[in-house]
Amino acid sequence: MNKPLLVGITGGIGAGKSTVARVFGLLGVPLYKADDRAKALMEEDRQLQAAIVNMFGSEAYENGHLNRTYLAGRVFANPQEVAKLNDLVHPAVARDFTAWCNRQSAPYVLKEAALLFESGSYRQLDATILVEAPVAMRLQRVLARDPQRSEEQVRQIMDKQIDPTKAARLADYRIVNDESQLVIPQVLSLHQQLLARAG
Repeated sequence: MNKPLLVGITGGIGAGKSTVARVFGLLGVPLYKADDRAKALMEEDRQLQAAIVNMFGSEAYENGHLNRTYLAGRVFANPQEVAKLNDLVHPAVARDFTAWCNRQSAPYVLKEAALLFESGSYRQLDATILVEAPVAMRLQRVLARDPQRSEEQVRQIMDKQIDPTKAARLADYRIVNDESQLVIPQVLSLHQQLLARAG
């Protein structure tokens, strides 16, 4: 069995990466949702749990389940603590992704991750896709989708994500999701390019 081409898809909050990833999924492309798997691994992976407890204390888990409130309180607005948590979680996700890839038989697979470039995980991939949209549009989408968030909170998240210009330089492919260009034709075209590249 040939190893599939490993393709990452990312984009700033509100750019529409999950929507675009779902379109690839409808075309039969296996989709690995790194952010969902990270949450699951913090609940399931005993080695990761032990490392989190060692780093953040026994309060990090309550009755065997991740104490998200406690952990959020520890890491929120503290870049050093966020980095420590990421240093534990990202290697676990990388191992899980590799194991998942080994079970796939499609020509290429898609890894959806919010912090694909920031985490450095793009280096284990063959290609990357960046979903782009103007900042004002992204902000509007997130506020409509998550009414519990304030504009200031969304802007703080945006500020912590990679600069869009730098992300565009790192990406191999780009999909524009600004409502002036249709997304599906862009996905179909890129799908054909990736199938050809996968051989």
